[in-house]
Amino acid sequence: MMIEQEIRTQAEAAKAASYQLASLRSDVRNRALHAMADALMQHTESILHENAADVAEAKAAGTRASYLDRLRLDAKRMEAMSEALRLTAALPDPLGREDYSVRRPNGLEIRRLRVPLGVIGMIYEARPNVTADAIGLCLKSGNAVLLRGGSDALRSNRVIADILSCVAYDSGIPTGAIQLLAMKERAAVDVMTHLTGLLDVIIPRGGAGLIRHIVENSCVPVIETGAGVCHIYVDRVADLPMALRIVQNAKVSRPSVCNAAETLLVHEEIAAEFLPQMAAILSADGVELHGCSKTRVILPDIAAATEEDWATEYGDLILSIRVVEDMDAAIFHINRYNTGHSETIVTNDIRVAHDFQQRVDASTVYVNASTRFTDGFEFGFGAEIGISTQKLHVRGPMGLDALTSTKYLVYGEGQIRE
Repeated sequence: MMIEQEIRTQAEAAKAASYQLASLRSDVRNRALHAMADALMQHTESILHENAADVAEAKAAGTRASYLDRLRLDAKRMEAMSEALRLTAALPDPLGREDYSVRRPNGLEIRRLRVPLGVIGMIYEARPNVTADAIGLCLKSGNAVLLRGGSDALRSNRVIADILSCVAYDSGIPTGAIQLLAMKERAAVDVMTHLTGLLDVIIPRGGAGLIRHIVENSCVPVIETGAGVCHIYVDRVADLPMALRIVQNAKVSRPSVCNAAETLLVHEEIAAEFLPQMAAILSADGVELHGCSKTRVILPDIAAATEEDWATEYGDLILSIRVVEDMDAAIFHINRYNTGHSETIVTNDIRVAHDFQQRVDASTVYVNASTRFTDGFEFGFGAEIGISTQKLHVRGPMGLDALTSTKYLVYGEGQIRE
């Protein structure tokens, strides 16, 4: 009960602040974002100190290396967090933009404007950079935010939120607009999911288990994000050196993130030539390969892929491989096992590429590029609050526009409805 009351008190403070924040001038919000970016750089040493303690504790608990990578901050990542806030400030203000207007035959003038959602609840695991990104995007879009990060990043999240909230309030952001639940109890998640009337939406970021739990149990509307069983299909007319670079980047550059590739599909006509080259490159990078029966004829030393493999987001240096008869078989596999995140085809046939893009059901479908680009920063959004894998409200990397809704303003001259 004490936890529930504490969380409700913080949510009430965020709700009260959201009404003031919704009408705050754009220049005030932008000035706050720049001050916050400066503060991250000024306090880098103290943030990295707290983060090192989080990483050490997680490492001592036996946390796998790929997860530690998501948790760890360094000078380069701190600079990226700061730059994301500046880029967010530089983006056009999403609020007050008119996207529809009409004058009805009865004289009523109707306008539709973009407005904030209100109070956004963020529930996320590891990746303390999400704390800064979420705060920046929410403030720019006029939303208050209630944050609940993973317990393993508590020190990092707390110091980042404390620094940014103090600077934001000094810069004119309404007090209470930034709330972090600085508690490890898992009950906090279930309390948040029942804050109907205080939270307007919950956005979970993390593993499939966390997201599924929130989607199945929340009374507050949820935008489902994150889980990424991403595929690369290498077509029979692919540029094979290009395909090798794309597969290596999509799997190896940062295997713990949701836009990393988990399954490789290869056209049977080029499998015998391509797979040994690819296996040599990925084996040198420490990637464990699991293959279908056709793949293992070509690569007999790799593990056999199971049905579970095709639906697994490894988040690690593991890749499952299937040799397919043609693109139709590749698309069937993708649409059966993917999570609606990001899919790629490597091909030199533009007609095949367009067909693939039209038929694959995912938020982002690439031609001749790595899945690793599915990211708010890479898409020019400044940062992202998550990658939506659902179809209602928003889909794909979520920037400022995704954090707004609409309001109708209607002007009359005494009209009544007959």
